[in-house]
This record gives sequence, C-alpha cells and structure tokens, in this order.
Amino acid sequence: MNTFDGGEFTMSVFGRLVPVMVGLAVLPLVSAPAAVAAPVQACSEEPRELPVNEFTDYREMVRELGRLERVSKGRVAVEEAGRSNHGRVIHRATVGTGPKVFVVSSEIHGNEKTGTDALLRILDYLGTSESRDAERLRKTITFVAVPKLNPDGAELDRRGNDLSLAEVQQKFPQLKDRPPAWNYLSDVIQGDDYRKRPGFDVNRDFNPELNYVPRAEDFPGAPDQPGWFITPEARALRSVYVGLAKQRGKVPDVYVDLHHQGACVRQEGSNRLLDVGIDYPPLPDKFFEPGQKYAKYRDVYTKDESRQLAISGFTGMTSRGFVGARYPHAADRDLPGQARCSFALNGTGTVLFEVRGQTQTLGQQYREHFTRAVMAGLYNMLRDVSTGAVGDIDPEGFDLLPGTAESAARTLE
Repeated sequence: MNTFDGGEFTMSVFGRLVPVMVGLAVLPLVSAPAAVAAPVQACSEEPRELPVNEFTDYREMVRELGRLERVSKGRVAVEEAGRSNHGRVIHRATVGTGPKVFVVSSEIHGNEKTGTDALLRILDYLGTSESRDAERLRKTITFVAVPKLNPDGAELDRRGNDLSLAEVQQKFPQLKDRPPAWNYLSDVIQGDDYRKRPGFDVNRDFNPELNYVPRAEDFPGAPDQPGWFITPEARALRSVYVGLAKQRGKVPDVYVDLHHQGACVRQEGSNRLLDVGIDYPPLPDKFFEPGQKYAKYRDVYTKDESRQLAISGFTGMTSRGFVGARYPHAADRDLPGQARCSFALNGTGTVLFEVRGQTQTLGQQYREHFTRAVMAGLYNMLRDVSTGAVGDIDPEGFDLLPGTAESAARTLE
C-alpha cells in the first residue's frame, strides 16, 4: 500500500507504515533537501555482536514479495532465479515493461543488508503507485531486482555463503584434488568463524565469459583473474542476466550492486562520516590496449556509461542531503571476478553502491537513514535512464567527485 498524505509518501512494509517525504521531481522516497537526521559522528571497526532484527530477514522478504505480487495486480512478477546451497529460493522480481533494462542485486554479502530494504520499497512504489511518475517509469524501464542474493549468508549474518569445498567438488568433480579457490573462507573473518561452516565470497565468482565451465587448471586463481561460477548464487545472477539478454537480444542496460564498507570511512575534505560511496568497475585502462588481457572487450566495455550512471546515483543522494563520495579506485585495481566487472565487460553499465558500516560494526544503527540514501541514488538513476538524461552527463566528472579519507583499508566490496 502507498498513499500521499500531506506531502508524505507512506509505504506498508510487513505491516509497518514507513513515512517517506516526497522530494524533488516527485521523488516519493526521501526528503529534500534534508535527509533523515544525520548519524552521530562516531564509529568503530571492531567486530562485535549487534542487533540486526530490524533488517528484513529471509522469511519476511518472501512474504513481502508475495504481498507485492498480490497488491500490484500483476505489475510485480516474482520468479525463482535459482536456489542457494541450502535450498533457499533466490528471487527475481520484475516490474515495468520498458525497453531499458535496469538490474539491481542486494546482499551478495550477507552482512550488508540495507540494499534489500531499499529494493523492496522501490518495488512497492513502482508496482502499486498510480502516479504519473511511476507510470512513466514502468513504460520506459524494465526494473529487475534480485534481493538477498546470498540468503544463506544473510541468515547467518556473515559475508560469505554457506558452502564447503567438498560440496563444490561434488558438483564439479573435475576440481577434485585441486586447491580451494582463493576466495574460499575457512578462518575467522570480520568476526565470523568459518572454520566449521566454510563458505565463499560470492562477489569474486563471476566470469565475463558467461558460458564458462570450471576448469581444474584455473584453480586456485587470484584476485586479478576471473571467477568460475562455482557458487549457486553467482550462477543464479548469471541466469537472470543471460535470460534478459536472450529475451531482448542485447544485454541489460544497467546493473547496480548494493554493498557496505567500513564503518569509519569519511568524505575527503569535509571529514564527515560517509553515507554511501559509489564507483564504476575496477578494470585498469592499460589492460584494454592491444595484446593485453582485456583487449577483446575493448569495444564493448562500458567505462564511460558506468561513470555516467555513477554520477547520477551520487547526485541523487547528495542533492537530498546525504554524504556521498567516490569509492576508492586506484588506477591498477583489477577485480574481474566481481559481478559488476564481468557484466561491464559484456556491455552493461555497472555501478557499485557502498553504504558505510556492516552489521558487525554498526548493526542496524542508521538503517533507515542508509536505506533512504540508497533509494535516493537508485531513484535518480532510474529517472535519468528513463528520460535519457544520463547520456548527457560528462563521464570525466566522476573524477571530480569528492573522494574518501582513510580509504586504503576500505576496499572490501
């Protein structure tokens, strides 16, 4: 349910009415110009047990997706994209019929949770609002959400999924006797003990060759090499991406990956604690030169399109009072195994959102504030893609956005 009441947009989320002020350009998501009251300027990177019950758990998400299907009268279609190692359905929710395809995923890391709440609210608005704005977006954009991509990790409230090396080798017997992939988590990481329940960092398991099948000689791999699609979560997102490409004869136009980062990251220059960092794919320019590792992707790689989209997201957040910045992006940073990098090498404009703080450092503190920040960025991108205004943005302007202070140790995405 959503209604306008005295300039306020009200959404029902699991029976709770959430007031969200109407903002610029009929934005029914955040207030303008001020955001929610700014967080207290204090932080700690020390992992600790913190409450997370206000975030949407798996059961609540499934119930909310079912509600959205019903109340949207068919506008929101929910399908199974795959299943996790423990059999939890990975969902794909689609709203809109427009020619521009906009894909967003959340919780590829299970301790990075605000993206799921933001996606459910945007699906609610796009699926149930009768406003002219929502109608225009539905006609111009096909919005595809993959919320809580890593449901096993999300239920354990940890970064990695819940998958052992033995289970991977059972699925792919050609990997028997090979060392574990470099992104295998089997120790204590971010305060979580993987020694008895190991897993993988799913956001290192993607490969730009979308039909890739794991090869023994490619293991254990390295951060600057592609992944292997050995996790069911990566295969599920691949199936969404490939399925959309087959349906329309070209790859999706936009992919946004919603993440969290360190708790103490500040905006360079102002020294204010950050709300969201934003970035385009970390793929060094030098590797697109003839004879280099990405040369064959040179004509389809979407560096400029990704930077234009990133600027749009940044503008959406900061124009409504949130603190944004460029996420750390060294010229030699090379991570082709990330979903956003692999999809960018296929011709999709891709953007990273990095909300400040993960559950082991902030818990659910500032949940509403950060959720609204993500919604503001996504909405502005939707609007600019819908109108075509994103194409008028100067991509070189990305490097002029404020950076992040103390950034060297914050590149965890």
